[in-house]
Amino acid sequence: MPTPTFQNTAGAFDAVLCDIDGCLLDEAGGPLNLDRLAVIAQHNAHAKAHHDRPLVTVCTGRPQPFAECICRAIANDLLPCVCENGAWVYDPSVNGYHLDPAITDAHLAAADQLRRWCLSTYAAQGVSSQPGKTASVSLYHRAPDFLETIKPALVEACAQHHWPFRISGTWNYINCDLDHITKATGIQQFLKQTGLDPHRLAGIGDTQSDIAIAQSVKWFGVPANRDPAIDPYATHISKLDQIDAVVEMLGML
Repeated sequence: MPTPTFQNTAGAFDAVLCDIDGCLLDEAGGPLNLDRLAVIAQHNAHAKAHHDRPLVTVCTGRPQPFAECICRAIANDLLPCVCENGAWVYDPSVNGYHLDPAITDAHLAAADQLRRWCLSTYAAQGVSSQPGKTASVSLYHRAPDFLETIKPALVEACAQHHWPFRISGTWNYINCDLDHITKATGIQQFLKQTGLDPHRLAGIGDTQSDIAIAQSVKWFGVPANRDPAIDPYATHISKLDQIDAVVEMLGML
């Protein structure tokens, strides 16, 4: 195991793996809460200078460029971040892009085939594919309820074409992720790169895909706007929403 990339010498946790959508920002859109992001950036700057608190990075379904941008906004230029629900780990300290070695060229081809099928089948009904993803497909429609109606057809298409994807949802998207890739496998790659102890990790999330974070860390917090299905996995349930809850939980940690 390599020497840990970062150590908090004054507390129980070295790093916080935080989801983006529903935690650091509103998945449905709108301006970034720059004031609160600045608070997290100050937290990270203090952590790097004094090693007296955990460093915050992100663990997200968003594609790598978006995750990199958020890392820059919160002054994390040290710890890797997990992107695309575990497919990629991006290391800002060396500008390194690491695709999970368990993802093959055949998997990437299947993702492209699935994306093309989805658009040819549903684009005329207002469905679009989130740009920037390479090993998965995320579908958007301005009416989230419509996405629920097409989930069974997506499951059936994957079975018929032998595309190895699981179908799940967030608040506004359908996510089609490789069966063997999750935020948990991404965190395993994160641990290999950083040398950190999983018992010294905390996590924050709001939807069922974040259960994979909860099962990979020692402490897991959720905001008030979370999916109640993840409550059994939570160490702390905040009464605040989104980034306000994140700032509150960082104060606790």
